[in-house]
Amino acid sequence: MGIAQRYGIFERGEVGFDTGRMSWAHWLAGGLAAITGGIHLYLYLEQGFPAFLFAALVFFGAIVALLLNLYRRLLYLLGIPFTAGQIVLWAAQGMPDMSIALVDKPVQVLLILLLVYLFLNEDALVRQ
Repeated sequence: MGIAQRYGIFERGEVGFDTGRMSWAHWLAGGLAAITGGIHLYLYLEQGFPAFLFAALVFFGAIVALLLNLYRRLLYLLGIPFTAGQIVLWAAQGMPDMSIALVDKPVQVLLILLLVYLFLNEDALVRQ
């Protein structure tokens, strides 16, 4: 049995907005994604750098996908490197906007840890 089958990475689940399938961890992940998405939208509006808009749209799109129960495990699996890439790119650019990063980067680290937790525990959390 492969990893994709074992963890149900490509299982879509019941599509539709259903807060009954959302645990504390799902809500927290959505909140963290909203914070970092909002920060990236703010940075785009202030600096006009298209990559900030792209990041904001991805984070907000992920929240919608989470709420609609669309391929959640795949969402977590893609969200981990995407969010980690935000941290790596920020460091590679010389760590600009440090005052904003003091909020954004801890939020992103927490989001990564939570996405790993959700990936490994999705079935147990949804059954609660």
